[in-house]
Amino acid sequence: MPARAPTTPCERRARRRRPRHPRPGATLLECRVVPKVVLSRKQRPEPALTPAAIRAVEPGSAAARAGVLPGWELLRVNGRAIPDILAYRRELERGDVLLEARDPSGGEAVTFAASWEDPGLEFEDVIFDGIRLCANRCDFCYVHQMPKGMRKSLYIMDDDFRTSFLYGSFVTLTNLTDHDLERIVSEQLSPLYVSVHSADPQVREGLMKPWPHKVPAASALDVRAMIERLESIALYTQLVLVPGRNDGEDLEETLSYLAGRHNVRAVAAVPLGLTAHRAHLPHLEPYTPERAADVVERLTAFQQRMLQERGSRFVFASDELYLRAGVPLPGAAAYEGFPMLENGVGMVRDFLDEGLPPLPQRLASPRRVLLATGRLFGPVLEEAVRPLAAVSGLELEVRAVTNITFGEVTSVAGLLAGRDLLAAVAPGEADLLLLSPSMLKYGTETLLDGTELSELRQRLAMRVDTGGTTLAELGRAILRGAGERALPAFGFSTHAAKEAAKQH
Repeated sequence: MPARAPTTPCERRARRRRPRHPRPGATLLECRVVPKVVLSRKQRPEPALTPAAIRAVEPGSAAARAGVLPGWELLRVNGRAIPDILAYRRELERGDVLLEARDPSGGEAVTFAASWEDPGLEFEDVIFDGIRLCANRCDFCYVHQMPKGMRKSLYIMDDDFRTSFLYGSFVTLTNLTDHDLERIVSEQLSPLYVSVHSADPQVREGLMKPWPHKVPAASALDVRAMIERLESIALYTQLVLVPGRNDGEDLEETLSYLAGRHNVRAVAAVPLGLTAHRAHLPHLEPYTPERAADVVERLTAFQQRMLQERGSRFVFASDELYLRAGVPLPGAAAYEGFPMLENGVGMVRDFLDEGLPPLPQRLASPRRVLLATGRLFGPVLEEAVRPLAAVSGLELEVRAVTNITFGEVTSVAGLLAGRDLLAAVAPGEADLLLLSPSMLKYGTETLLDGTELSELRQRLAMRVDTGGTTLAELGRAILRGAGERALPAFGFSTHAAKEAAKQH
């Protein structure tokens, strides 16, 4: 999908259909773009010349009249090198602009003017000078726990403030220069999404282990100072909780600090994600029901305090914490509009709230349907679809699939790969297999290990579809015998979606 410079307000889409929070003012087309990952750790005080590949040229535009063609490169605007789509739009907002483009195959550069009009260029990517890489080696980083043989993009440790602004990916701030901070504030790149983890400098450093030679300034390691320097920028934050490290009293102290900053709008608390691929990494334990219950209890108490002080619960626990603790999920109102939905906060409640559709007494043609999901969500889904057992002619089973790709410790549905499904489902044992859309790469029929739905259909000798993003959609798919082709909500999962969620 081409990257187009924003020109009109972004259409509001249903939250379960959109990628991570698009920035205000982004076009619908731009909202759907995931930038190509280009490796770059260089910190440039001034943008170097980074040609931007042009994908398309609008007929009749200033660029078209100048002879610019798809495949050319944009070099400069108003004599300045342009590192990204944000800088490009900033220059266009000046009104009268002079653009320089060239044919990379050896043609001469062309200079043309545009006056209070869009020049008519669409670019291959929204980041021209390379995605900024992470400067940390977090104990819980999912990239370090990836099995071999996955797509290359899943191994990229990206940490770019520009994609945080454009797409809502979480960043740690440790790779920012003073020039970056000045740009964020001067251009009001707000909101940003920040991984805090702990407000205690020693606890945070112990969790994240930043590389000294990759951190451009020592001040970037002080998360409190960074938050305060960004006081004019709205921040949505997350805490990836590690048992015994940044929960308990440290969690309460971190929340108290964040609640005292007017620019921090909300906090998501999520448990660490673990896989069986942790060679040469510190030993970490997953959350037990007892520890998860303690976290939920502390967060609930803090929510009550915030309701009185701020009129908002302020902090929101991920679904995984409630499920691991065996604590009932809050009602939809407790999520206050689901501001952290794509971080796994409220997804189950959002799924369940639109209940099953009206059920017929019998099906016109009998069928056996399998619902494949992760072991964590399996019991919840089984209870939700229980009323369908009354429909004559329908044989329905919830299959909680063991994850062999990442290991049994990984129990979320979004991290199930094609190989896991092939190991859990026998060829021909059902008429229809329905999957969670979160198992697929956004906008595709590709699972995490590169398996396509078409391959699953062929090898399992049955229809394979996605079941939808709500219980109502799933119910209709079961009753009709076909999925609704729902788009994935946001990549692969809360923890490992390198192309969407970008947890650090």
